[in-house]
Amino acid sequence: MTGNPKHGTVCIFGTGDFGRSLGLRLLQAGYEVVFGSRDPKNNSLVPKGSKVMTHAEAAQMARVIFIAVQRDHYQFLTSLTSALEGKVLVDISNNLKMGQYPQSNAEYLNSLVPGASVVKGFNTVSAWALQSGALDASRQVLLCGDDPGAKQAVVDIAHSLGLSAQDRGSLRAAGEIEDIPLQLFPMWRLPLWITAVLCLILIPYLIVYYIVYSYVEQGQDNIYRIMLSLPNKLSAILSLTLMALCYLPSSLAAILQLHNGTKYKRFPDWLDRWMLCRKQLGLIGLLFAVLHAVLVFVVPLSYSYEHGTASDIVDQIRENVTEPFENLWAWRSESYKSLGVLGFVLFLLLGITSLPSVSNTLNWREFRFVQSKLGHLALLLCTVHCFLYGWNKFLLPSRYRWYLPPPYMAGLVVPCVVLVFKLLVLTPCVHYRVSRIRQGWEKPRRRSTANATAANATVPTDKATSL
Repeated sequence: MTGNPKHGTVCIFGTGDFGRSLGLRLLQAGYEVVFGSRDPKNNSLVPKGSKVMTHAEAAQMARVIFIAVQRDHYQFLTSLTSALEGKVLVDISNNLKMGQYPQSNAEYLNSLVPGASVVKGFNTVSAWALQSGALDASRQVLLCGDDPGAKQAVVDIAHSLGLSAQDRGSLRAAGEIEDIPLQLFPMWRLPLWITAVLCLILIPYLIVYYIVYSYVEQGQDNIYRIMLSLPNKLSAILSLTLMALCYLPSSLAAILQLHNGTKYKRFPDWLDRWMLCRKQLGLIGLLFAVLHAVLVFVVPLSYSYEHGTASDIVDQIRENVTEPFENLWAWRSESYKSLGVLGFVLFLLLGITSLPSVSNTLNWREFRFVQSKLGHLALLLCTVHCFLYGWNKFLLPSRYRWYLPPPYMAGLVVPCVVLVFKLLVLTPCVHYRVSRIRQGWEKPRRRSTANATAANATVPTDKATSL
């Protein structure tokens, strides 16, 4: 591979994995690449078509220099102060942990080489992303710096590599950018906490209702149900509840906007965080929905289910009695299963359209139609599915074991609240008011008595003045 320097020359200090991957992409994009190394003779690992020189020689070849070395090795740059005068230094380093140093790496570099323009950038793009063409990883370059011209030079390089760039402001934002690669699923923490709390509530409830009660009151050992039956019920309740939690904050936001009479007042922090993690909540709910769909087919294959079915058949033969076909129960069985399948398919559609590769092909109206309209329809179908599954169990006193209601009723609480709120928001009077508020209308505010008095006191009384 030979470089075609149609874009000019770029220098890279460091021949590690990231430096070599960046150099290869730069060569492919038409840049001439020069590596600065402590040992220029050791050039066997660098991409073909690039050059390897000493740091001082390489710095003279290009205006933009990528510093692909760790912070601990920045001291050698102080000896190159004159060579780096007026250059654009792109700091791509990351730390091993957040808050490792009191000063960000980019600000530290800026203090070592004050004559250069330091730009923090490319640290959120991995060597793997550069090698794979950024098809399987982040395509966004976050950058910051105090020199607009230097930042524009880095933005131009990012665009030449097929990457997008986002300016985060001055070099003071470098610490925030350096912490981003060290964050572990930051948007998933709240959804995972919510799921964990629901599990801590539901699992003991299911164990007490199905296992402890049977053992204490009936002397039956049903602990084997924790392997299939209880996970099936738990996944069903969690999937429905988490789906409902995705749509509850939008109703709460509408209520707050009605109360405030404006859309320009900030929501509470907890509601903001909730709304930002709705996608993650939905994906976790979809995971449990898939688990529930699989277990529905697996449970009938279990030994306990087969034994119960065989025992019922033997009892009918022994008593010479055939249970009659009940049309009502047939309708109930067919209905709740078909609604469950339809709701599950729509839930899958919601998950698919949340993928960036799919959502990017939809305009805003299409995306909103799928995620809002079809999402509420999926929630409605799954809720009715749960109602039909329970049928009349809530009317039978025997189903209230130790005064505990059947577990399926716990899965209906949040979905019913969401659907009731949605129904209220869709009523013509409320919907009209919410639509006007979201279009910019604001409720007229009453002036206080003190303000009115002060306003009256400033009214001129002299006729000449008033004229």
